[in-house]
Amino acid sequence: MTYKKRYDGRNFDQMREIEAKAGVIDRATGSGYFRIGKTIAYAAVYGPKELHPKFMQNPEKGLLRCHYNMMPFSGQGNRVRPGPNRRSKEIGLVTQKALLPTVNLENYPKAVVDVFIEFPQTDAGSRCAGICAASIALADAGIEMKDLVASVSVGRVDDKIVVDLDYEEEAHEQGGTADMPVAIIPSTGEFTLLQMDGELDPKQVKEALSMAKKACEEIKQAQIKALKDRFEVKK
Repeated sequence: MTYKKRYDGRNFDQMREIEAKAGVIDRATGSGYFRIGKTIAYAAVYGPKELHPKFMQNPEKGLLRCHYNMMPFSGQGNRVRPGPNRRSKEIGLVTQKALLPTVNLENYPKAVVDVFIEFPQTDAGSRCAGICAASIALADAGIEMKDLVASVSVGRVDDKIVVDLDYEEEAHEQGGTADMPVAIIPSTGEFTLLQMDGELDPKQVKEALSMAKKACEEIKQAQIKALKDRFEVKK
């Protein structure tokens, strides 16, 4: 049996509705909001500030730290246990690695830039939404960047290659699924995140990455609009 129609009626190459905002948290140096479908991410940037303890300081460049946290009742299924855990630490590191190629930390020797990402609600694709929100927040904070980073999940549901899997698709049993979170620097096409849960053959990977590039360009335009709206001069 083939997967003929997506659970929510989208086309196979169609993302869920996206929404992006900048400057949503007053007391942060910079902040961002990104929603894709029912997955909502808030990111707050604090810094650059002096890094403590001092033995961790790098005299040549600053340090980027990313903290990922899902609120206890944010996800479908079981309640999320509050506080740091192995998964949140791993995704925080993945987010850091995805953002680092665009952030110029040479301007902030001996300093740290902290990014805190919170999820009040999730429906799959949380690490990708977090990267999108964090990229907006870093730009809003005035951190020098080569480009924004856009991120989306692509993969396979049964025999179909799809973009932006939701929770029902990730849980699809007949024919199996594969989920591939991707992060891209749109101006260069460089991939800064490429993970895989499941199996795809080389032809399917190529098709999925082509879908991801197209979707990430759309996401970047939403990120740019959010930043322009934030700093638009009101007449």
